Amino acid sequence: MLFHEPCIPGNTGNAIRLAAATGTELHLVEPLGFQMSDAHLRRAGLDYHELAHVHVHPDLTHAWQQLMPARVIAFTTKASDHYTEIVYNRHDVLMFGCEPTGLPDEVVADPHITRQVRIPMLAGRRSLNLANCAAIAVYEAWRQFAFEAGT
Repeated sequence: MLFHEPCIPGNTGNAIRLAAATGTELHLVEPLGFQMSDAHLRRAGLDYHELAHVHVHPDLTHAWQQLMPARVIAFTTKASDHYTEIVYNRHDVLMFGCEPTGLPDEVVADPHITRQVRIPMLAGRRSLNLANCAAIAVYEAWRQFAFEAGT
């Protein structure tokens, strides 16, 4: 999972717990809206920080250098396909934008992005919480692998 310029430390802390619980790597692309030592981040992540694989990249170019040639699935409210229409691969990168604005248009247009999907919501709703979106997506992908290595 990749968070592009996340702003809210509690969401990233929850994603750290998600990564630890599922064996997923978490990649964070700077700038971050917090310090990795932030108390809210640490509190949300509880004692899972040591169990999670978290990578911080100075920019998206550096993230691509480490992650390619993976398939990149961008989660955006502007997509027409649902996240459940994907047959996930083991090394897919599930990409999410920052909390207030989502993925910027120039990022969505990045040629590394293989597909854009959305999580459905009722009409008139703007967005879901970032950590909740990541959990929905990660568990769907993991479900498709019969929760391999999980309980």
